[in-house]
Amino acid sequence: MRASRLLSVLLLLQTRGRMTAQQLADELEVSVRTVYRDVESLSAAGVPVYGDPGHDGGYRLLDGFRTRLTGLTRDEAEALSLAGLPGPAADLGLGTVLATAQLKLTAALPEELRDRTGEIRQRFHLDPSGWYAEADPTPHLAAVTDAVWRQRRIRVRYRRWTAPPEVTRTLDPYGLVLKSGRWYLVAARPAGVRTYRVSQILRIQVLQDRFERPSDFDLAAHWQTYLADFDARRLQGEAVVRLTPRILERLPDLLEPAVARAAQDSAGPPGPDGRVRAVVPIESAEHAVGMLLRLGAEAEVVAPAALRALMTQTIDAMAETYRRPAGQTPSLA
Repeated sequence: MRASRLLSVLLLLQTRGRMTAQQLADELEVSVRTVYRDVESLSAAGVPVYGDPGHDGGYRLLDGFRTRLTGLTRDEAEALSLAGLPGPAADLGLGTVLATAQLKLTAALPEELRDRTGEIRQRFHLDPSGWYAEADPTPHLAAVTDAVWRQRRIRVRYRRWTAPPEVTRTLDPYGLVLKSGRWYLVAARPAGVRTYRVSQILRIQVLQDRFERPSDFDLAAHWQTYLADFDARRLQGEAVVRLTPRILERLPDLLEPAVARAAQDSAGPPGPDGRVRAVVPIESAEHAVGMLLRLGAEAEVVAPAALRALMTQTIDAMAETYRRPAGQTPSLA
């Protein structure tokens, strides 16, 4: 355990540069006193680690010092063998780089770990794309990626759902997110940080202006907050629905996760007929009709009245269609 922690201290200093004892302690989840002892042990072992006093001080390695990656455990080798996603790497123009890095990693591993990672790749395949959807065409992804890496401001012509349907925006591209096979750009503009679907970028110009990315901006944390806010803004209505126990259990397979989770959490005790009453978040009555029809006759809308009426109209129209002989044109009378 201690040897692993010493290696972690060394790699943290090598990758991040100067770090205070408190920063190292927070990263490793140990006490500052433990960090002091670990640094002394590294120094005694010949590692050129130095402490700079003062307000801006901290520990650092001698300039130019690098350590080679050694000591991979079996679990670490297995995890690394699952970390590469060839599809997204190729999208970003890094397919060849990833293949080369994996080759170097394999060559550096001991024979027993090299065989193990080969077995892993033959038994597990990671596919980040979504079901029942074609991949988005993203002709401008390479340019966006370049701007993200080089912190270059971009000017884009963007297609959106609201009016006007096309807008021009000047953006500071903070990062890219791959969600269910679709690429999203998280970027800043005067109105704040916004999210843009890369496939909806019609034109792009990478400007010479360089922007400063906020040092405290955390892309992963921002994305999780964005998803939560998006659902809160989108699902502002509610429908009361009576469900059979079987369909209640199957909701995660039939509805999107946030909706299914909310419905299951709100479900009450079974009534005399065995059905439970649940509250389902909805965008609008029109959108909810298509969503709730997936549940078939095992779901009954109780409220609001407008949604129940719309469900009735839709089901009546469907029944009329299927009562006619197949292919018969409805009467215009």
